[in-house]
Amino acid sequence: MAVYTVFEPPARTGNAAERAERIVFIRDGFSWSAFLFGPVWLLWRRLWLVLVLYAALTTLVYVGLRYAGVGAVGQGLVGFLIALLVGVEAATLRRFTLARKGWRELGIVIGDDLESAERRFFDAWVAGQAERTLQASAPATVLRPPAHRADVIGLFPEPGGGR
Repeated sequence: MAVYTVFEPPARTGNAAERAERIVFIRDGFSWSAFLFGPVWLLWRRLWLVLVLYAALTTLVYVGLRYAGVGAVGQGLVGFLIALLVGVEAATLRRFTLARKGWRELGIVIGDDLESAERRFFDAWVAGQAERTLQASAPATVLRPPAHRADVIGLFPEPGGGR
């Protein structure tokens, strides 16, 4: 079973169908494409800030390694570890970028694949939309404060209550 984080873009209109078309599901887990093709994957996903930070970090690391006199094997190992880190954190990088752009996290859904996760999410989402519509059309309930308010501090419901 795969775990997906569901994100909704900033609202343009109140139209639920239009909002549903733009919802994004981000699969949590290791990304082979991000591991193997890190900078290209960042470009493809339009993670501009992450790409700039990736380029700056790798440049600084390699310059530091060269300055420290580390050989080609050590530099290759560090490059492998950086690529591994990008592969492991690919979903987190996408979630960070979407949240920075104002996307709202709607929740988490689990499914065998993307299609079953979408089906499960939208079944619950449509039921929630119907419930909100019913609540909006129901008469409002007025809540009144209690007639007698006692300032009670502690675990007992009324002043002078028994132990």
